[in-house]
Amino acid sequence: MDRRKFIQNASLSTLGVVATASVISCENSTENNNVLGSVIIKPIVIATWRVPNATAKAWEVLQNGGTSLDAVEQGCMMEEADVKNASVGKGGLPDRDGNVTLDACIMDKNGDYGAVMCVQNITHVISLARKVMEETPHVMLAGKGAEKFGYQQGFKKEKLLTESSKKAWEKWKETSQYKPIINIENHDTIGMLAIDNNGDISGACTTSGLSYKMAGRVGDSPIIGSGLFIDNEIGGATATGMGEEVLKTVGSFLIVELMRQGKTPQKACEEAVRRVVKKSGNRFKDFQVGFIAINKQGETGAYCIHEGFNYNVYKQEENKNYKSTYFNKA
Repeated sequence: MDRRKFIQNASLSTLGVVATASVISCENSTENNNVLGSVIIKPIVIATWRVPNATAKAWEVLQNGGTSLDAVEQGCMMEEADVKNASVGKGGLPDRDGNVTLDACIMDKNGDYGAVMCVQNITHVISLARKVMEETPHVMLAGKGAEKFGYQQGFKKEKLLTESSKKAWEKWKETSQYKPIINIENHDTIGMLAIDNNGDISGACTTSGLSYKMAGRVGDSPIIGSGLFIDNEIGGATATGMGEEVLKTVGSFLIVELMRQGKTPQKACEEAVRRVVKKSGNRFKDFQVGFIAINKQGETGAYCIHEGFNYNVYKQEENKNYKSTYFNKA
C-alpha cells in the first residue's frame, strides 16, 4: 500500500468538501483546498493513506443509517483483517522479539473513548477498544489485561504473525539495524474520521506500531489527544507517522483547539506540523508526521512534513485518494 511509504516522502493537501445533494452552494477553490461556503457536509469519511476498502466500508455503514462510530469501527476493521497490510492488525510487522503487538483507540460524539495497547493474539483491537469504552468503567487497558478482557468479550485468539511478516523480521535480524527511513519506513497507522447523517463526528485509530520496536513500546496511536481527538461541537483530527514526535505536541488535540479558535482544518493541520518541526530542530529531516482533520461543517484538511503522504476521502458517492501538501520543500 502507498501508506507503507511514509518516513521519506509524504504529501498532504487539504481536502475539498462538496455540498450534499439536498443543498446547493457556490464552490470556492484554492490550490490546497476546495470548500463550499457554510454548508454542512454529511455524511463524509476521511482516512490516512490509500485505504479505499476501509473508506468504502465506512461509507456503506453511513448510507445504511449507521452512526459515525459504527462507520469508523467497521472501516478500520477492514485494514486490521488485511494480512497484506503489514502495519495494522493481523500480518503486522513484529517487535524485536518477533511478537506482533497492536494499539488502537476510538472516540465518539459524546467525548467518550476506549483504548488498548500492547495487545497480542487479537486481530480487531479497534473493536476491543470500543468494548473498553462501552463495557468497562475504564478508558484504557494494556497488554495481558486487555487480552484477557477481549476473550471475556468473545474475541477469538489468533496468531497475528504471518509467514510474510516473519520472513521480514528474520531478514531484519541479520543486521538488526534500527533506522526508519522517510516514506519507506517501518511504521504507519490508519486513522479515520467520519460525520454521519445526524451530523455527529467519531474517530478511530489502529496500528501495529513501529516495526522492530522494543518490546512494550507504545506510540501516539492509542493515546487520546495525540493519535486521535474528537470534539463533536468542533471537529476531529488524527495522526500518523513517528508517534514519539506526535506525543510531544499532543497533535490531534492541538488541531481541534485551533479549529475552535477559528482556523480551518487545513490551517490547523499546518500549524500542528510546524509545532512538531519547531520542537525537533533539524531532526525533522529524518522522520515523518502527518495529520488529517475535519470540522463540524465537513471541511477537511491534511498536512505533513515530507512529500509522500496521502489520504482517502469518501463523499457524494466518490471514493478518492489525495496527495497531501507538505512542509519540507528542500
